[in-house]
Amino acid sequence: MKPFVGVKILDFTRVLAGPYASYQLALLGADVIKVEARDGDEMRFGSRANDWEKRGLAAPWVAVNAGKRSITLDLKKPKAIEIIKRLAAKADVVMENFRPGVMNKLGIGYEALKPVNPRLIYCAVSGFGQVGPAAKTAAFDGMIQAMSGLMSITGFPANGPTRVGFAGADVMSGATAAFGVASALYQRTHTGKGQLVDVAMIDAVMAYLAQQFTEHMMTGRVHEQAANLSVTRKPTGDLFKTRDGWIVLAVMTDPQFQRLMKTLGREDALTDPRFVDWPTRIQNNKVLHEIVEEALKKDTSATWAERFARADVPAGRVLTIPETAQLDLFRHRTVLQDVDTEHGPIRMVGSGFRLEHGGGSVDRPPARLGQHTDEVLGEAGYTAAEIAEIRGAEVV
Repeated sequence: MKPFVGVKILDFTRVLAGPYASYQLALLGADVIKVEARDGDEMRFGSRANDWEKRGLAAPWVAVNAGKRSITLDLKKPKAIEIIKRLAAKADVVMENFRPGVMNKLGIGYEALKPVNPRLIYCAVSGFGQVGPAAKTAAFDGMIQAMSGLMSITGFPANGPTRVGFAGADVMSGATAAFGVASALYQRTHTGKGQLVDVAMIDAVMAYLAQQFTEHMMTGRVHEQAANLSVTRKPTGDLFKTRDGWIVLAVMTDPQFQRLMKTLGREDALTDPRFVDWPTRIQNNKVLHEIVEEALKKDTSATWAERFARADVPAGRVLTIPETAQLDLFRHRTVLQDVDTEHGPIRMVGSGFRLEHGGGSVDRPPARLGQHTDEVLGEAGYTAAEIAEIRGAEVV
């Protein structure tokens, strides 16, 4: 059995940070009811006008919303608020990532729902948290990457601060929110009480930069951009050219360094006084990089990867996303999963970890907009006649 079977989540989240969080819990068995506006989450329809987007199943939306049930509600109508309160009375978790105060104005914020269900866990994801001078400030991924310090340590000094190559602040915040909800659910088994889980995106990203912030606060060091160099600043933890592409070495110990030089056919470097230890190697970083790269350019990335694997030298070819998706190792893992839909099968990403018992999987295809509205309302106790009346009033 999956860890969160029996947990019911009302999911008001939109775009990426919040949906990523609730998706992680859906993979692990939670019944996630995605509450959408009548015209749908803006991510559903994308901007590329392909067949999937025309169906309201844009790939970026599917990537973090498959496995959820979809209902539509016009939250500006009193009847919709009545429905939410009835659903919340039987829910375990509410999740939202509106700007702080929006849910309160609608009458379905934490303080409004807590009396309805004292065991309710309410997770709010926002840029700067529910309290503080910046609480009402709207926030987006790039803004948080900039303000959290993440961009200041990413990229090449000559090019200026650089965003990471994905919506890193959103995803880090989503992972943090999922962990926060899981923690609150576990704590509730001891206390019987629900609570507010307040996730600030800037807090979440800073938590991932714990080493950089702690070192600065302890020693005053300011981490700088280091291009593709390892955070250890060891010169053999870097990106190197090969004959046909690129490879990253992660050579961090003396035994690894010795094996690297022998594999490259440069045993002479092991007795070179410029490279006798890590301080001298760092001091002579440029010339050492040139020696290593000169050898690597003599053959292909794939050939070197095979040699390094045999010699136990940590290294990885730089692959494109299509190349990574085709790696043979995924036949033995569960992170890539095939999901059947009414439009044909799709392959998507599941949990980033395996459990021996009841691990993550996508058990429902991505939902059409409002596909489960009648089903969910029926579970909440509304009769067929009442549902028809609700539809007639354009509440759903």
